[in-house]
Amino acid sequence: MTRVCRVREHAHLVVGGYAAQVQAIYLAHGASGSALSMAPHVAGLQARGFEAHAVQLPRGRAEAAVATYRTGVPPSSGAVIGGHSFGGRVASLLAAEERYAGVILLSYPLHPPGARERWDERTAYWPRISCPVLLLSGDRDPFARISLLVQAAERLPSGRLVIYPGIGHGMGPVLDQALDEVAAFVQSLRPRGTPLSSSMT
Repeated sequence: MTRVCRVREHAHLVVGGYAAQVQAIYLAHGASGSALSMAPHVAGLQARGFEAHAVQLPRGRAEAAVATYRTGVPPSSGAVIGGHSFGGRVASLLAAEERYAGVILLSYPLHPPGARERWDERTAYWPRISCPVLLLSGDRDPFARISLLVQAAERLPSGRLVIYPGIGHGMGPVLDQALDEVAAFVQSLRPRGTPLSSSMT
């Protein structure tokens, strides 16, 4: 069951029924970016007390990049995986095959602009993602019509969709707020009383 939140003010996240010993967060880049483009996300999460890393993926089809992500971040109940756009799609494909603590999808590319019918094939495997999923999307994203994204998110066994008004493809304009959502999501995956992992690098 997926909960939908349209953001006006900062929203608090509650995810129940799942506990993991989260050790680190891994985020991959979009199709036109690189691991370096995720540096603000990584730095922001580290500033919030989390160990966080950027993942470099090859260019090409998302399905072909899954093996690279798996090699870089082997399946683990201590790892939260995700990414921006293409990177999030690769992470979601991986999470449908392997066990991770959680998945973070930033500006998920539900369909190419002008090809909304592609949304179904890009989420057909979502019911196989057993861990909690956090989706953050802008309501002006040409890669994700919100009505379709809401419909697609219902396929997730455990998910939360947060919609940012006036935001396009990318969390840049609301990055601090988005990272607060990510931090709350990851914190909610930890057993009560478990300390945060931290990184000073």
